[in-house]
Amino acid sequence: MTLESKVPSGPIADKWDNHRFQMKLVNPANKRKYSAIIVGTGLAGASAAASMAELGYNVKAFCYQDTPRRAHSIAAQGGINAAKNYQNDGDSIYRLFYDTVKGGDFRSREANVYRLAQVSTAIIDQCVAQGVPFAREYGGTLANRSFGGAQVSRTFYARGQTGQQLLLGAYSALCRQIAAGKVAMYPRTEMLDLVVVDNRARGIVVRDMVTGEISSHSADAVILATGGYGNVFYLSTNAKGCNVTAAYRAYKKGAFFANPCFTQIHPTCIPQSGDYQSKLTLMSESLRNDGRIWVPKKKDDNRHPNDIPEEERDYYLERKYPSFGNLAPRDISSRSAKEVVDEGRGIGPTGVGVYLDFRDAINRLGKDAIRDRYGNLFQMYERITGEDPYEVPMRIYPASHYTMGGLWVDYNLESTIPGLFVLGEANFSDHGANRLGASALMQGLADGYFVIPYTIGDYFARAGNSDVDASHKEFANVEKEVEERTRKYLSINGKRTPDSFHRELGKIMWEHCGMNRNEQGLKKALEKIPALREEFWENLLVLGNDKNLNQTLELAGRVADFLEFAEIMIYDALTREESCGAHFREEYQTEEGEAKRDDENFSFVSAWEFTGVGKKPNLHKESLEFENVQLATRSYK
Repeated sequence: MTLESKVPSGPIADKWDNHRFQMKLVNPANKRKYSAIIVGTGLAGASAAASMAELGYNVKAFCYQDTPRRAHSIAAQGGINAAKNYQNDGDSIYRLFYDTVKGGDFRSREANVYRLAQVSTAIIDQCVAQGVPFAREYGGTLANRSFGGAQVSRTFYARGQTGQQLLLGAYSALCRQIAAGKVAMYPRTEMLDLVVVDNRARGIVVRDMVTGEISSHSADAVILATGGYGNVFYLSTNAKGCNVTAAYRAYKKGAFFANPCFTQIHPTCIPQSGDYQSKLTLMSESLRNDGRIWVPKKKDDNRHPNDIPEEERDYYLERKYPSFGNLAPRDISSRSAKEVVDEGRGIGPTGVGVYLDFRDAINRLGKDAIRDRYGNLFQMYERITGEDPYEVPMRIYPASHYTMGGLWVDYNLESTIPGLFVLGEANFSDHGANRLGASALMQGLADGYFVIPYTIGDYFARAGNSDVDASHKEFANVEKEVEERTRKYLSINGKRTPDSFHRELGKIMWEHCGMNRNEQGLKKALEKIPALREEFWENLLVLGNDKNLNQTLELAGRVADFLEFAEIMIYDALTREESCGAHFREEYQTEEGEAKRDDENFSFVSAWEFTGVGKKPNLHKESLEFENVQLATRSYK
């Protein structure tokens, strides 16, 4: 199969405008004849559902939470990027485009990134109109702050609750459409498979998580907005419910999975305190605006941080990257933290951590100013650790956070399965090998509010209504597969919980496919994962039944998918014999220890095709052409 990106011709600044004009339209009166299923109601899914319903389409929206308000988008803290240039500090659409391509280490599709930068300005206007309470300057104008990988202030924020406030805006728009009868909302409902008939996505099979009922839903198109797969590492900043199931089941039905090894490690997470933990807590990257990151210059220096004098502190990011300092991109900041910890200069009870210190900012600006900017984040940190960050530096360390990889999509956000569209973190399209901070919210809302309403209309106009509904035999076949898989989890009656398998898989992935990778470790992981998966199917224990709420059963299905999906990540990391962004192969680095790309051989998107469980998938390549940004060694010094 040939990958067709469907990128429009012409100058990059005109591509999206020209494409919108050339796309076929659906008459307003005819929109009510078309239906779409949207899986996931975070920022991407909720904004898409609200926008499409507002246009007149009939929408069914599904989420496994009890309300869309609980989507993991609420966890985004620091802000959302937009090229408004309110600070008059040199920002522009092109600069946001350039920073994003460079930040992703030149492994993203130019046209998609430029479109993202273009529509970013409209997102802010949309959200302000919805009443999102962005921070404002004293005179009433919207405030901005800086984020990693940029030398301008383009990040709009609502203290440390930006994701939550943006989701409430999208949720209010969604609720309006639910009340109008244009959106049918299905909470506590998990998608367990995709139904494809005659090479077209026709619907999904779901399980009611309260009653256990398995049912089918058909539509003219299916949209997945189900987030990322960072929980493959077990310990991550993601909510415990975040999983790969919807995307992975679509992959098994023919949707290619792109760049799965591109997983982001976030540098500012509260360090793990023990093996009992089930997840980690993120501290916003916005804290790096005023916080300074350091470790002692001497190894095994266990003094209280306030007792270590200035001359004995190593502000290593400021030393290594003077142009960007503490706002160096996430991948670089994370590896630098690991480097000083590996040298024996880590801090805290475990020795695995670095300091994020606000002493100088408090002395310069005053405690009240810092409280206004970060008060709720400081409060959250103190509640978790018992330490007051106004008096003692925060302890942070990198952790699994975001996934740049996802289902492959073309310029229209359509996967390799016609009629299956993928939005937000669930697709691969915009961030390359590393996502800049505050760009996840930007992409989710761009896809939902300003891209999919156009592109799906073109699809409907060209493909017409689906002539298949839930009475088709293929829906019954898929339902039977889902039921058999569910019964299998319950019938094994072994001795290990799904959580224990998940924890063991996470340790394998973190050790061999985490911040650093090498050929030997990746091959070792390829030996360990199949053995763990075999034990899972022989020794799994799921108590209870499938006729009511059973969270252990839910987890079993998600862990089963992680145990298969993890191999694709390993194959992808093995195949990419270079270092780029968050993918750091130890064999491919510069003398200074920086990532060393191989543009001649690896300037492509890797798109993997399913060939069977336990079998190496087929690799398809989408060549990346850089006509507007000159390929260069990424430097933040």
